[in-house]
Amino acid sequence: MKLDAAIPPISLKDVPSIAKAAEAIGFDMLWSSETAHDPFLTSTLIAEHTQRIHVGTSVAIAFARSPANVAYMAWDLADLSKGRFILGLGTQVKAHIERRFGMPWPDSVVGKLREQIQAMHAFWHTWQSGERLNFRGEYYKLTLMTPFFNPGPIEQPHVPVYIAGVNKGLARLAGEVADGFLVHPLHTPAYLRQILLPVIWKSAQKHNRSRSDIKISVSAFVATTPEEKFFVRSQISFYASTPSYRPVMKLHGWEDTASRLSQLAARGKWDEMPALINDDMLDKFAVVSSENDLPYKLISRYQDIADRITLYTPFLPGEKDHFWKDCIKILGEND
Repeated sequence: MKLDAAIPPISLKDVPSIAKAAEAIGFDMLWSSETAHDPFLTSTLIAEHTQRIHVGTSVAIAFARSPANVAYMAWDLADLSKGRFILGLGTQVKAHIERRFGMPWPDSVVGKLREQIQAMHAFWHTWQSGERLNFRGEYYKLTLMTPFFNPGPIEQPHVPVYIAGVNKGLARLAGEVADGFLVHPLHTPAYLRQILLPVIWKSAQKHNRSRSDIKISVSAFVATTPEEKFFVRSQISFYASTPSYRPVMKLHGWEDTASRLSQLAARGKWDEMPALINDDMLDKFAVVSSENDLPYKLISRYQDIADRITLYTPFLPGEKDHFWKDCIKILGEND
């Protein structure tokens, strides 16, 4: 089981030092997200200033970009990192795609993301093999690739594609076409075991793929102090107020709480929302532990679920460096 880190939303000038520190500690992967900064720019700096650690986007927003745009960036990052790059894609929600990115929301989320991934593979195949580009789908028709715009082959042309999801549709797509599935932090082990993982494995089997073809990467809420508990309650309440995440609340009988959170969010009463997350919810959604017990609780919670775990709280080097080294060692021994 790999222990990964998430880079905080910091200025690009600070990325190299964070990346070097994460690599020195021994994290296997450093993920960059699309929040306040473009994840591909962050990933480029991580790849440039490290030698061993893997780098990936968790996530880049697929529907904010064309498949050509993403294919070029991923190809260059795979080359720069010497095969250490993982392309993590997410769909976001309709309001953000339309109102933050100014892009159209598709009539089929799964259908468009499938085509984007297939189109990127078509680009990569053309660049590596020299064969003609010829991709024709419902959303994209891609037939033009002249030598002037062809970056050509690279030494390690396989770019793993992970997709993020909360519900069955994208889990099913992961089993069909992805190399990995990025589990949203608003999850419970029961939701993964009962709802999402069976869908992924059934879809994989249907498309003549095995379980080993799809890696499960979990983003985990962790709380080892009272301050971290409050932070996690705040994050749970924020995510649970979104209708897209309602199925996990429904599984545990928390639909009323989800509705109340949505009502408070609509009225901008964010400060009142964390109080609705009781201790049972906190324990279901987060690993609540002392620091000494944390790696063992992570193993107990995820050993039959996850190939890799990312701590939801972004990594910053400092006084906990030795603690993270111990966690990495313990989880690695379990692997």
